[in-house]
Amino acid sequence: MIRQLDVIGNTEVATFRELGIYDVPSRIDTGAKTSSVWASNIKENDGNLRFTLFNVQSKHYTGDIIKTRDFGYRAISSSNGHVENRYAVRLLINILGRNIRATFTLANRSTQAYPVLVGRNILRGKFMVDVTRENVLSKGQQRPQRQQLTDKAE
Repeated sequence: MIRQLDVIGNTEVATFRELGIYDVPSRIDTGAKTSSVWASNIKENDGNLRFTLFNVQSKHYTGDIIKTRDFGYRAISSSNGHVENRYAVRLLINILGRNIRATFTLANRSTQAYPVLVGRNILRGKFMVDVTRENVLSKGQQRPQRQQLTDKAE
């Protein structure tokens, strides 16, 4: 079976069109299983989760409160072995013109260089990462050629 994968760089610009948030710098991390987004004002009450994306320090902050009953929890392990329990929600992200509904954990990324971390749950089967490139489309480059991968029967 041959799959066509878009080639992306180690950083890209992402859009959350449903939420009216555009051009968010994002780190592509093949070592992370789940994607993560900077969230603040996170509150759970009576089966409802409320949060805002980013915070007032960010130019992407809208102040809009996102409410959902469709959420879960994830135990996230850092590279140094620290485990943190986080809320997990499904959001629609657009990368390189592709709309992908995926699970994101909500985290305080205010000290991180990138407010969004794109993990393998988004990358798998859709993108190949070329670590020598960054912001493929935002730098006025043409959409990259798709690379063919052949799945070998096991």
